[in-house]
Amino acid sequence: MIKKGKKYLVTGGTGIIGKTLCSRLLTMGAKVVVISRDEKKLEKLKKEVSNDVETLVGNICNRNLLQDVMEEVDGVFHLAAVADGMQSGKPIESVMSNVIGSLTILEQSYDVDFVLGISSDKVVQVSGSYGATKFLMEKLFNQFEEKNPDIKYRVVRLGNVIYSTDSVLHRWKKLIENCKQVVVTDKKATRFFLTRQVAVDLIMRCLKNAKDSKPYFEDMKSASIGNLLKAMTNKYAPKNCKLSIKKIGLSPNENLHEKISEDGPYTNEIEQYTVKELEEMI
Repeated sequence: MIKKGKKYLVTGGTGIIGKTLCSRLLTMGAKVVVISRDEKKLEKLKKEVSNDVETLVGNICNRNLLQDVMEEVDGVFHLAAVADGMQSGKPIESVMSNVIGSLTILEQSYDVDFVLGISSDKVVQVSGSYGATKFLMEKLFNQFEEKNPDIKYRVVRLGNVIYSTDSVLHRWKKLIENCKQVVVTDKKATRFFLTRQVAVDLIMRCLKNAKDSKPYFEDMKSASIGNLLKAMTNKYAPKNCKLSIKKIGLSPNENLHEKISEDGPYTNEIEQYTVKELEEMI
């Protein structure tokens, strides 16, 4: 599906999955263009990945900008998203990026081979704005597939990607390294976890194997928040550190356990990573 010499747009290309995807595409001989509102992040992307990445400062909700870009690309990887807006206090940004941004991209993608969007396990048991907006994104892809059957519209559902932009692991790591108190919601809560490389592998397999816009997902392993914290403590806590842990309970926007599909098992019912495996992932 990825063709050497062809150009692909990656939204959200400055994030951890986006950078990994850009690098993968370049190694496959493709050309890459990334749109972001943050010029500094684009500069960092070039330094960390390659100067061969074409960058544009702009907003994915800008129809004129996207129209110009779409005339030059052969496919779109839509990774741009804002995490739970209700929890972060930015519900407008969440709706604009996850819904309006997705709609704008789909409306302008009338002459490309494919549009692939990243969704989340949070769409299955919607409890916050992130799950709700990603649910709407999935429905938009379904609708555009009906309107434009010649274009491949694909959606891949991911779990929690280790050290993604909004991951609590960034904060935990700094606190643990300095033996400072760590705030935890519920140690018994379980989540799907995967590395950035595995996430990109899933994206590529979705593009290759998915037959339509129905959400594509594969079996994933999970971990409890307690075991994840234990792994981080084992790996990053200073010697003789007695780490203080504050338990605050789950917010109304969080579930105790997650599912990747409506009829699939919960994260506490599937194979879980060992603490040692988690140490290697983080």
